[in-house]
Amino acid sequence: MIEGTRDALLLGEIDIRAAGPRCKLLVGDLNGDGQMELLLVQPDNRQDVRYIPHQVQCLTAYDLRGKLLWQIGKPDPGAGSQGSDYPCQIYDLDGDGKLEVLCVMEDRFQVLDGATGECKEGYPLPDPHAHDCIVIANLSGGDRASDILLKDRYHKVWALNRDFELLWTHEGNPGHYPWAHDLDGDGKDEVMAGYDLLDSEGRLLWSCSDLEDHADCIWVGDVNGDGEPELVIGGSVTVMYDRGGNELWRHQDSVESQHIALGKFRSDLPGLQIAGLDRIAREDDGLERKGKDALFLLDAEGRQLWKEDRKTDGWLTIIETMRNWEHEGPDYILAYRRGGGVYPALYDGYMNRVVQFPSHGYAVHADLLGKGHEQVIIYNDERVSIYSSQAVDLAEAPNGRALQQPKRLYSSTLYPGGEA
Repeated sequence: MIEGTRDALLLGEIDIRAAGPRCKLLVGDLNGDGQMELLLVQPDNRQDVRYIPHQVQCLTAYDLRGKLLWQIGKPDPGAGSQGSDYPCQIYDLDGDGKLEVLCVMEDRFQVLDGATGECKEGYPLPDPHAHDCIVIANLSGGDRASDILLKDRYHKVWALNRDFELLWTHEGNPGHYPWAHDLDGDGKDEVMAGYDLLDSEGRLLWSCSDLEDHADCIWVGDVNGDGEPELVIGGSVTVMYDRGGNELWRHQDSVESQHIALGKFRSDLPGLQIAGLDRIAREDDGLERKGKDALFLLDAEGRQLWKEDRKTDGWLTIIETMRNWEHEGPDYILAYRRGGGVYPALYDGYMNRVVQFPSHGYAVHADLLGKGHEQVIIYNDERVSIYSSQAVDLAEAPNGRALQQPKRLYSSTLYPGGEA
């Protein structure tokens, strides 16, 4: 790998120890002031989430200058870890122009005022285990998404409308995070629930039933440039389908395609490219060596362009597509939780590490100030560190014009999927 990395500017650091350990960070303009705030989501103390997922234990909101705005729940020093998603999203569910925090807490689906944390609405869950994640969708055909998908760990999905009335259920293998997208342009979302594509009423349209295990992540985009959306799924393999369920290609030269990310990482190639993360060996797979993973990149036809020859241990990397790090810059691959002493970094489409962030932890990226370029936030149990490609004053007074919450930020998941 060619080095020659560029420095990222550290804009500020925030002490987040009051939120408790093992939090997940969500971002959104919670109070509508024109700057995004930070929401630390702590899970309950369930230690084994293989079959029963987390609920939320505590929520703590900060502004970008580190002021604690509100806290709901009590932090638990014994909280569990990110072995499954935390059921929480930031979204304007009622359409009043102000963001709410949607979460499953104390065995109820709760809608909290984003500015204060006060509970606006609460509903019983459709099933005691229906809290693996929260997906916001437009199943009803309204002018905006206001329906909710809940799921258990690996078997069932529940679809509910804005009044939390049950629309339908689906039993199958829904993977980690179903993706909702209007593939046929009828104004209603279809739902890719693992390896099954469902219409807005929960009817099975097609299934990629020959794939093993489960879908780790799902992306939608016009990969090959034909003007139609394709679906790219990472799981036991990386595979691409057209919207009618026809398999276009399958990349099998990986042990476990744990994460994928679509982007225009290479300007010299047609269409989009697919970044991937291959878990070559898990730490607990019985081998004498420690676990190891590797980044790879495919072209629009599924041909491998390169694969990382990783020299360090580490098998828990997460990758995402990073856009707008620089003004009119290319897409980058944001890779974090690498292990083996490798810091979070941005990689280009030629396998070069172009930016390295000098702190370990999980990563979130967003245009925090609404200025047209994104910042990267690296966080751990103690602090948040905010980085940028250019100088930005976090102490700048907000302009009072509420920032919109993009779909990528209200579809937050440990298993990042998305739209390109």
